Amino acid sequence: MSYSTAGPLRAVTLDDVRGAQKMLSGVARVTAMESSRHLSQLVGVPVYLKCENLQRTGSFKLRGAYVRIAGLLPEERAAGVVAASAGNHAQGVALASSLLGVHATVFMPKGAPLPKVSATRDYGAEVRLHGQVVDETLAAAQEYAARTGAVFIHPFDHPDIIAGQGTVGLEILEQCPKVRTIVVGIGGGGLAAGVAVAVKTLRPEVRIIGVQAEGSAAYPPSLAAGRPVAVENPSTMADGIRVGRPGDVPFAIVEELVDEVRTVTEDALSAALLLCLERAKLVVEPAGASPVAALLGGADGLGDLEGPVVAVLSGGNVDPVLLQRVLRHGMAAQGRYLAVRLRLMDRPGALATLLGVLSVADANVLDVSHVRTDPRLGLTEAEVELHLETKGPAHCAEVGQALRDAGYTIID
Repeated sequence: MSYSTAGPLRAVTLDDVRGAQKMLSGVARVTAMESSRHLSQLVGVPVYLKCENLQRTGSFKLRGAYVRIAGLLPEERAAGVVAASAGNHAQGVALASSLLGVHATVFMPKGAPLPKVSATRDYGAEVRLHGQVVDETLAAAQEYAARTGAVFIHPFDHPDIIAGQGTVGLEILEQCPKVRTIVVGIGGGGLAAGVAVAVKTLRPEVRIIGVQAEGSAAYPPSLAAGRPVAVENPSTMADGIRVGRPGDVPFAIVEELVDEVRTVTEDALSAALLLCLERAKLVVEPAGASPVAALLGGADGLGDLEGPVVAVLSGGNVDPVLLQRVLRHGMAAQGRYLAVRLRLMDRPGALATLLGVLSVADANVLDVSHVRTDPRLGLTEAEVELHLETKGPAHCAEVGQALRDAGYTIID
């Protein structure tokens, strides 16, 4: 399956996806399908998690990258391949190239997380850091391809890539034969398009719902316009689906076969990541958690869902620093993390008395900031900011009331 980058690219068929599945045998893992009792209770129908976060390189991207590179002509392989990515696609191309004996050059932004840069190098690629944002990195990779003759491996806008990602859909049908709804995150659209081709051809009654981050949602306006439309300055913590414009090839498939595209907030993404970690014991990156974020609204969030529902956890490559921030954000979104600022008399034992009130209220103190030198403070005053771990919104209210009852004024 090799296609020229010039001219229109043909549609992807079920035969393409089945061919990709044979090609990936022994290369990509058949990832686990895990049931989720918590989400099943929330939605009201059985919910299963397709764990592509446990795939080799930590995401589904290996599937498409391997199929694309394996389909190159001998002279194309000899010229090497080049890609641009902040993480998952980079690692997929690096490992696929290594397995196939092809030299890979991967351009990554200068600010790419160190673990992702190190992993890409460890998989055998030559890494070049260029630009501050992916658009600059992409331009550098394309210039390199034009100058050297290396084949540019697009992250989503090519039939081979889509066929490879579509093998996820075949596995879903094999592992959950009675599936009625599939929820999948969408960035450029390669995974959703591939899953849609595989599933809709074999089971046209299955409903497929795409999910985008609210701050990076190019598909809703594109579907409304009937053509790919770019959104300016896409912004979301879910870097795996932070794409400003749908790919031409996946867009045509998504427009035809995906039943609905929904958006989710950053708070919902944080809460979903926290849920996957606590309830499913799975480390999932924000993009991979986007289908779970869509399900967190229950039946009200996605309408009357027919079950079983399969949510595709597309990746688990999350930087530890980001994970810490996202988990804290998720706790705050669920009312399990409370920041309060108040003033008290600056005298010995005042802070201990305050902490005693919080102890009685059963709030766990995570951090204390004690300020005495702010010119807004009186001569005998101090300001304290506390970060607290709580048990939910009701407990937050109880903690606040306990502080007020003890005579403290909470500063907004």
